[in-house]
Amino acid sequence: MSDKKKDRSPVSEREKGICRVTLAGSVGNLLLVIFKFAAGIFGHSAAMIADAVHSLSDFATDIVVVVFVRISAKPADEDHDYGYGKYETLATAVIGLVLCLVAVGIFRGGVLSVWRFLHGEALPRPGLSALTAALVSVVVKEALYHYTVIRGKRLQSQVVVANAWHHRSDALSSVGTALGIGGAMFLGEKWRVLDPLAAIVVSLFILKVAIQLLKPCLDELLEKSLPREVENRIRGIILSFPGVSEPHHLRTRRIGNRYAIEVHVRMDGDLSLHEAHDRATAVERRLKAEFGPDTHVGLHVEPAADVSPGADPVGTAMGQ
Repeated sequence: MSDKKKDRSPVSEREKGICRVTLAGSVGNLLLVIFKFAAGIFGHSAAMIADAVHSLSDFATDIVVVVFVRISAKPADEDHDYGYGKYETLATAVIGLVLCLVAVGIFRGGVLSVWRFLHGEALPRPGLSALTAALVSVVVKEALYHYTVIRGKRLQSQVVVANAWHHRSDALSSVGTALGIGGAMFLGEKWRVLDPLAAIVVSLFILKVAIQLLKPCLDELLEKSLPREVENRIRGIILSFPGVSEPHHLRTRRIGNRYAIEVHVRMDGDLSLHEAHDRATAVERRLKAEFGPDTHVGLHVEPAADVSPGADPVGTAMGQ
């Protein structure tokens, strides 16, 4: 078990960074939830109450991020030979699914309001407090988006970047809400349908973002290989070492924010085991320098000379 324990200090710093940026967003979300619900109730705006529910979903996913990232930062152990990185992927998928549900809910509510309007039902006129809350939400959520996406890229965290897009989806929802509320307030009763129409348009944008988040998560959970350009870089690095040739049986995948690389290579069959091991270790170190120190590398060495039929090829599994 001890050979699977790793130095947690770099991971711990990353985990702390993810928790800090997520907690900052959760505080903003909690304040917005309270503000929006109050503005929706006192401003008699169903659109603002729906927007408050959207912010509440943001707050819920912030909690998911904190919990799942702390789990994903745990080192490999006897039960998880490859670590816990996919828990972070699972958290990203949860956020994507929540976004899908929110988008469907907003779309359904907008369609029902338009249907009632077309059948002669008068839509309510929202108050100024609802419009103010929508405009404040746009500013706050857009600021949270930029802060979170910058930090997420620096931390190389899919789940933080995904959460940033959740902030932006709420900002877009608030833009639609503000347009609808403003139109309903200032253009007269016949234009109050702008509120649900704007909500429908925004829901489609949110759904698009959700699909963009879910696709890479599904690819990883279904063990899709790394992009072809990444695999070509891996082959190029291997072939840059003298005496190392014919990389084959290359298998790659993602484990959270880490790469896993398994490959067979050929070396001179007359090399000593010590020399072959040194070369394999050098290749492994170069791959980790290129793709990150937590990259899993499994390198299998085969002799370059032809092996006679029926013979057992001599190979050594190295670098795991």
